[in-house]
Amino acid sequence: MFGLTTLAILKRNLAGIETRRYEGQLLAQSSNGLLIEAFFNRPDMPFQKITLCQGDRFLEAYYTDRWYNIFEIHHHPTDQLKAWYGNVTLPAIFTPQTIEYVDLALDLFIYPDGEQVLLDEDEFAQLQLSPQQQQQAWNAIQELRLLFANAAHFDLRRDWMHRPSGFEQNQQTG
Repeated sequence: MFGLTTLAILKRNLAGIETRRYEGQLLAQSSNGLLIEAFFNRPDMPFQKITLCQGDRFLEAYYTDRWYNIFEIHHHPTDQLKAWYGNVTLPAIFTPQTIEYVDLALDLFIYPDGEQVLLDEDEFAQLQLSPQQQQQAWNAIQELRLLFANAAHFDLRRDWMHRPSGFEQNQQTG
């Protein structure tokens, strides 16, 4: 399906305005998902209990049938796992050159010890979403919580297409 190994990742807000763009290398694909590798290209910045450092390696999983994407963050230069970031979004759109997603503000940050922190509820509450979209976003948080219930054994490269029991069916995209 994809002849290119380098893809542009486009993050958009609910109005469809591009808010971030960067490139990643395609590692794996399925009929409804892509796994890419990208490197943090901004100056070092504290975030929660970690620091995102320029050069940190991100494995990123995107899905056309899920209301989230997942970033697995590895420290540069040791490659030690720092955390996972579950980003609630509209289902991704893939083209041969791009991965595009609309960010819905709500996020779940997961530490390697399993601690989970829900982020940006206030921003999410301010979005003009339909009741169905709000429910899909909260379903995505529930699915992410279950997916990382045993975080010590989660490996995105191995588990990127796995879904917790009860979430195997495609979710509506409305």
